Amino acid sequence: EIKRWEAVISHDSVAILLWHKERDSFVLVKQLRPAVLNTNPTNGYMYELCAGIVDKESSLVQIAKEEILEECGYDVPLQSIQRLSSFYTSVGIAGSHQTLYYAEINETMLRNNGGGLIEEDIEVIYLQVSKAREFMFDESYQKTPGMLMAFYWFFDNK
Repeated sequence: EIKRWEAVISHDSVAILLWHKERDSFVLVKQLRPAVLNTNPTNGYMYELCAGIVDKESSLVQIAKEEILEECGYDVPLQSIQRLSSFYTSVGIAGSHQTLYYAEINETMLRNNGGGLIEEDIEVIYLQVSKAREFMFDESYQKTPGMLMAFYWFFDNK
């Protein structure tokens, strides 16, 4: 018997939980994800961790650093970016590997307004830690499971 599967070849990625010390807030991105429009034609925006694909010869932590600056506008020293774990995402269709990081940031690190590349539609969001648990289970906000995992890590470790 022949079995057939469909799979999408995709890049691995990094994602970073950013905690802004002075604001006591998580720094997230609200990003248009056209694929989400397949299941929700009225809203393709997702709330996510700062993240990016691994599409060049560079260390994962260096890619994480670059994504933080590009998407959120903060220049974080490499030694301040802590690796938390890694796991597979989209296992039903792509099986890409994501490495999760954590960094504490403050206003002295702010270099620009973020927003990503010209072809991206990214808004920087500050979510107060005190509101994060409610946010996690509020289904009116479309969000990723990696972000939820990162929040749980923060609550258990910080």
